[in-house]
Amino acid sequence: MTVEDVVVESGANVLEQVLLQHRVEQFLYRESQLLDHWQWAQWLELFADDILYWMPVRKNRLRRQRDADEVPQGIEMAHFYDDFSSLQLRVNQMHSGTHWAEDPPSRCRHLITNVLVTPRNGEEAAGLESPEYNVSSNFLLYRNRLESETDVWAGERRDVLRVVGGGFKIARRTILLDQNVVQSKNLSVLF
Repeated sequence: MTVEDVVVESGANVLEQVLLQHRVEQFLYRESQLLDHWQWAQWLELFADDILYWMPVRKNRLRRQRDADEVPQGIEMAHFYDDFSSLQLRVNQMHSGTHWAEDPPSRCRHLITNVLVTPRNGEEAAGLESPEYNVSSNFLLYRNRLESETDVWAGERRDVLRVVGGGFKIARRTILLDQNVVQSKNLSVLF
């Protein structure tokens, strides 16, 4: 292998990574737009049938505990712990017109930043039929409802995106709020 081959191969890998990054970011931006425009049924179509959508309750940690992963292992207390069926129920409730916490519907703005994409490999990828990617992103979610109700949530989303039919499906979403006490009247929005 010559130096030129290495440069060309590296350039091809870089181009593939840039294209993947762009595709993932566009997918996440479109997802946010669906939520902001109250298109919940179309949003639900972005999820795999085996989705785990959860938001664990955050805990305050001492400085010496900062190196430990903040996502609890196993099932602990969570604000959300949904599979596809329970997400479908939430979407149906939003469409029903009888969801008191969202009547009138909230005006939301989902801002997604700092998107990092890494292929799943090793044990994570063992036995997978389709490629999957770990995607970390930061979010800021602004909600205004009625005349004076305003909520702002910030945090990190850790997604697993699965390649399906040339596009992506969200196979797992972990939502980590930066606050451990939710002070809003409800959590009827979707992250």
